[in-house]
Amino acid sequence: MLWSALRLPAPDDTASPTDAALQALAIWALQFTPRVAVADEAVVMELAASVRLFGGWHALRERVVSDAAELVVSQVAWAPNSLAALALARAGVQDGFRQPLNGLLDALPMDTLSAVRPHRLTLAHIGCRTLGDVRRLPRGGVGRRFDKQLLAALDKAYGRAPEVHRWIALPERFAQRLELMFRVDDATALLFGARRLLLALCGWLAARHSGTTAFTLHWAHDAMRAKSAGEGGSLTVRTAEPTRHLEHLCRLLGEHLARVELLAPVGDLQLVADEVMPLEEKSASWLPDDNAGGETLPLVLERIAARLGPQRVVRPVLCEDHRPEWMCRWQPAPEPLPRKPAMGSELPQPGFILSAPLKLLVRANRPYYQGELQLLAGPQRVEGGWWDRDEAAGQIRNVVRDYWVAQSAHAGVLWVFQTRLDESPAWFLHGVYA
Repeated sequence: MLWSALRLPAPDDTASPTDAALQALAIWALQFTPRVAVADEAVVMELAASVRLFGGWHALRERVVSDAAELVVSQVAWAPNSLAALALARAGVQDGFRQPLNGLLDALPMDTLSAVRPHRLTLAHIGCRTLGDVRRLPRGGVGRRFDKQLLAALDKAYGRAPEVHRWIALPERFAQRLELMFRVDDATALLFGARRLLLALCGWLAARHSGTTAFTLHWAHDAMRAKSAGEGGSLTVRTAEPTRHLEHLCRLLGEHLARVELLAPVGDLQLVADEVMPLEEKSASWLPDDNAGGETLPLVLERIAARLGPQRVVRPVLCEDHRPEWMCRWQPAPEPLPRKPAMGSELPQPGFILSAPLKLLVRANRPYYQGELQLLAGPQRVEGGWWDRDEAAGQIRNVVRDYWVAQSAHAGVLWVFQTRLDESPAWFLHGVYA
C-alpha cells in the first residue's frame, strides 16, 4: 500500500483548516486516485494503483509535492497506511519507507496520533513520551483504563488492523472560493490567487477526464468601498477547444485581466467552470515521436538506417487489401510512406492476429474453442486475391471467407471465419480482441 497525507496549515495555533479548504484539496487530489478521504486536518489518498499511470513512484511523488506546494500544503508524507502518513506529516517526516515503519512511529511524539491526544496528560504521568512508549504498555491495562479507540488507532497505524474510510465523491459542478491574504487593487495581481483556483479546476477536470471551454472568475469588493463600485465583478474566459492545461489557462486569464480596471480593492475570489466537455485522451506511442534530444522518430530511423543499411531498418505500412494476412507490408524506413489507404470494416478489428489461422473443432455445425462459440456480429465477407500469385509456393492467394465476432466462455471475444468455396466449409480462429 502507498498512502500520502497532505496537511494544510492552520489559520492560527488553536484552529484547524476550514472544511471548505479540506474539501477543495480533496477534490484536487481526485485526479491522482479515486480513493481520497479527509482525516482530521489533512487529506489522505491511496496511490498504489496509480504509480504506473504517472510514470513511477518518484515521478508521482514529485508531481504531488510540486502541485501541492502551490495549494499551500504545509506537509506531505508517505507511508504504508493513512494513519501512519498523517502522524508522520504532523511530525514533519516525509518518507515512511526509508526504514521500518515501527521504528519511525515509535520515535514520534504522542500527539501525532489523534486517538492519543485525549489521554496524553494521563499517559505523560506514567512516563510516556512517544508512540513507542504507548505501544509498549500492556494491552490489557490500556484496554481497561482507556477507550477502545486508542488501541484500535495504534493497531491501524502500525499495520496490524485494516482501515475504513469514507471516500470523497467528485462533485458534478466546479465552483470554488478563495479569500485573498491581502486586499488587491490591481486586476493583474488577481492572477496569483486565481492560479490556485485554476490548479484545483485542472485537478477536477482530470478526475472527470474532461476539459473546459469556458470558466468565469468572480471577485468581491472589500466592504470598505464606495457605493458606486458595486459588490464586485466577473470575467468569463473562453477557449477554442476543451483543455485542462494549467499554464495555458493562466496565460489566457492573465491576458484578459490586463484589460480590467478594478473599481475597488478585492478580497475574495470565486472560480466557476461554465462549460465542461469530455476530453479525448490520446494514447502515447511505444516509440514516441520526440526523444530526449528533441529529434523526431523519422529522423532517428533515417540516421540508424544510414549507419546499419537501409534494408536492416524497416517499418510497417498499411496496404489497400482486405485480406488480413496481406493488409500490412514492411518497407525500408528511409523510403517515403505511401498515401494512407482509405479502408473501412463492418466489424471491429481485433488487436491480435494469429500468424496462421487455427482450424476449429465443429460439432453440429457449431464451432468450438474452449467451449461452444456464440456468434455476436457478422458476417463480413472478404473475397479477393485471384490475381495474387505466390511464385515461391506456386499457388494463388485467393480467399473467400465470412468473418464473425464470436464469444467464448473461457477465451473471451474472438475473430473467426468460415470458408465458403471448399467442399466441406470449415471454421478457423484468426484473431483475439484485447
